[in-house]
Amino acid sequence: MNRAWDWLEQARANLGHAERSLAFGDFAWACFAAQQAAEAALKALHLRLGQVAWGHSLLDLIEALPEAAQPPPGFLDKARVLDKYYIPTRYPDAHPAGPAARHYTRGEAEAAVRLAGEMVSYCASRMEG
Repeated sequence: MNRAWDWLEQARANLGHAERSLAFGDFAWACFAAQQAAEAALKALHLRLGQVAWGHSLLDLIEALPEAAQPPPGFLDKARVLDKYYIPTRYPDAHPAGPAARHYTRGEAEAAVRLAGEMVSYCASRMEG
């Protein structure tokens, strides 16, 4: 059974969580949830194409897509931004001092949510097409 559509639904749920975290002012968690949304969407696309994808690096997930499914230029840079939110948004020892939550801004969270939304939309369009 191919679970690609379940992964896409989870990606959309993660994106919704990122949006709610942003609205609530929890910027670190918004950034992390945005990364998770993009990761789930890319894994959904891989599954839809009959591939199995492992790992958490958006950059690696994009580079592993078949040539015909490669996103437009600039997506790798979006992946690089979001990949930076996978670990340090959750762990205090990823920063020089203080809790992780204190190190993220509204601007970063807004950008992360926007980038994740673009990735989810791209993957969904490739899956439906």
